[in-house]
Amino acid sequence: MRGSKDFYTFRGYSLHSSQHPDSLTPSMEDYLEMIYRLSAEEGYTRVLEVAQALHVQPPSASRMIQRLAEADFLVYEKYSIIRLTPRGEEIGRFLLRRHNTLESFLRFLGVGEVLEDAEKIEHNISSPALQAVEKLLAFFARHPDCRAAWEEFRSGKEPWP
Repeated sequence: MRGSKDFYTFRGYSLHSSQHPDSLTPSMEDYLEMIYRLSAEEGYTRVLEVAQALHVQPPSASRMIQRLAEADFLVYEKYSIIRLTPRGEEIGRFLLRRHNTLESFLRFLGVGEVLEDAEKIEHNISSPALQAVEKLLAFFARHPDCRAAWEEFRSGKEPWP
């Protein structure tokens, strides 16, 4: 085969990268990130708050929360509060940072509404790619002249090659 690179389908890449036993589904990541957000102030949240924040029915939220509790990401007793375990808190912090980084990157690129795109990208971006995005954002934060040049170019009418 020409090029001899290891190409996969989208599903193939997903299967290839999810061999780690701690692999979370995108839905699990969404719940953990939201629980982290909601419990940041008081140290806990409730099923109804999570369901409302994610626009899902409380029974669906309850089932996912039970799965996350079984996987030791949080502590939950039926009809009670939800608290993240240290492991859940660490992953929740990472998930929120990843989300915020991607939103910042998309805003930097000039994308108007960034939430949907950030949600879609965050479940598929590799750690090295995320680190590269963070470095790029840090570079432009340290070099306002370069950022200004980028913003001028971005807003111009020049056709892209």
